[in-house]
Amino acid sequence: MHRIRTIRAAAVTAVVLWFSMLAVLTARAGEVIDRIVATVNGHIILQSDLDEALRYEALLSARPVAQFNDDDRRAVLDHLIDQELLGEQMKLASFQHASEAEAAAQVSAARKLYPEAVTAEGWQAVLAGYGLTEKALIAHVQQQIDLMRLVDARLRPAVQIDSKSIEAYYREKFVPQLKESGAGDVPLADVSGKIRELLTEQKVNELMVSWLLSLRSESRVSIPGAAESPGEGVQTR
Repeated sequence: MHRIRTIRAAAVTAVVLWFSMLAVLTARAGEVIDRIVATVNGHIILQSDLDEALRYEALLSARPVAQFNDDDRRAVLDHLIDQELLGEQMKLASFQHASEAEAAAQVSAARKLYPEAVTAEGWQAVLAGYGLTEKALIAHVQQQIDLMRLVDARLRPAVQIDSKSIEAYYREKFVPQLKESGAGDVPLADVSGKIRELLTEQKVNELMVSWLLSLRSESRVSIPGAAESPGEGVQTR
């Protein structure tokens, strides 16, 4: 009999908990809730993921989140999608991953964008204003460095910049810019290395765009309600 009473008591408790949860959900009807904003090969990107990415982007560019318009939000969502696609490729690649120290150096550079962050307390206030922690920010920057290193490891070896391209850039762009600024002449030999690196970066960026378009075409990418602006919540019924 004691065991039966115990089982019945447990059952009653479970029912009470269920109705309590139901009451909470009912009370929240009409409130904005987390939702799916995209899926990438079955992996879900939630509204909360997008909101967090917006806060990182805002902090690192010294912009209030409120200033991000619909196009900005779409760009951040596209970046999250690309991040998922590249993350899958990262599992197959071999490169040196970013250390915390490397990420911390970039975070320190971003910190200089905020005059009030000259003190530790001021920096913590800035982070709190964006709803972030320094540990999470460093982890985010590490991930971004890794993504760019993946792109470099995959694409840079295929880029070859010949001397004719360097000479053309020097003649058609570099020299006119010098004249416009009123600076003196600079021999091609003195800047050929910098021009080569600039042209290499441009080519890598072009190849990255093509690579991402190819990855998207080969993947299952879905954005529910794509006609709607990302970053806006939906309401329960």
